[in-house]
Amino acid sequence: MKIYLDGQLVAKEDAKISVFDHGFLYGDGVFEGLRVYNGRIFRLDAHLERLERSARAILLEWPIPLEEFKQAIIDTVRANEIRDGYIRAIISRGAGDLGLDPRKCPKATVVIIADKIALYPPEVYEQGMECVTASTRRSRQDVLSPAIKSLNYLNHILAKIECIRAGVPECVMLNDQGLVAECSADNIFIVAADYSGNIELRTPPISAGALDGITRDAILELARAMEIRCVECDIALFDIYSAREAFLTGTGAEVVPMTMLDSRKIGDGTPGELTRNLIAAYRELTRSEGDDLFV
Repeated sequence: MKIYLDGQLVAKEDAKISVFDHGFLYGDGVFEGLRVYNGRIFRLDAHLERLERSARAILLEWPIPLEEFKQAIIDTVRANEIRDGYIRAIISRGAGDLGLDPRKCPKATVVIIADKIALYPPEVYEQGMECVTASTRRSRQDVLSPAIKSLNYLNHILAKIECIRAGVPECVMLNDQGLVAECSADNIFIVAADYSGNIELRTPPISAGALDGITRDAILELARAMEIRCVECDIALFDIYSAREAFLTGTGAEVVPMTMLDSRKIGDGTPGELTRNLIAAYRELTRSEGDDLFV
C-alpha cells in the first residue's frame, strides 16, 4: 500500500508523522472521507470544497494548491489500484511544540490514504439495523461547529462507545435542545406523512447540529427527482418512533435502513419502499457519476 505524505507516495510502513504534530497532540486539523466506485471518485469536488471550508473555519492554511491536492488524491487511488474503496484525506496543523499555539506549527501535514472498506454486512442493508439514542449530546454550534469536519472526533467516539455497550451499530444523537441532530457517523432521514396524508422525506437542518453531508445532499437530489417532497425541519425522537420509515446516510455507510430505535419498531420493522428505492438509486448514481480514473 502507498500513502501520500507531504508530497510523496511512500510505503505504508514508512508513512510516519512527528509525535509533535498538533493533529496527533490536539486533534488540530480537518479531514474528508471519500468513496471510489467503479474506478470513479464520488463527488470529489464537493468533498474538497467542504474540506476547504473546514480548514478556513479553523484558520488552517492549505499547504498546497487545491488542484494539486485533487491530483494527489487521484494519484493515490491509482497507485493503490482502488476501483472500489475509501479515501481519507487529512490536513493537520503540523509539527509544533507541546503548547497549544498554532503559530508554532510552520507547515501543515497532508496525508492521503486509499484502501478497501466494508462498514456494514450486506444483511444490514436488506433487513435494516437497530439503533439506540445516545446520552452524549452533539456539540453546540457555539462550542464547536458541527459543520467543521475536524480531527477532534471525541464527541462522536463517546456516542459510538454507547452503541458498542448497547450492542448496536449506530445511535441517534440529540442536540442541547433535545432535538435530533445526526448519528455518531451518519445523517438521518425519516419518511412521514403531513396532515393531508402526503408522504414527505424529512431530515434535521444543519442548524440542528447535522453535518452538511455529501451523501445527504445526493439523497435529497434523488428524492426530489422522484418528486418526493423533501423537508429540512426539527425532528424529535417521537417523530422517529412514529415514522413510516427511517434511514441513515454517510460516505462510508451509504444508505442504511434503520428499522428499530430504542426497542421501538419503525414502521413495520422492515426497510420501507422509499428507502429501498433510494438505496437502488444511490447505488446507480455512485457507479456512474464522474470520470473513470483507470481508462
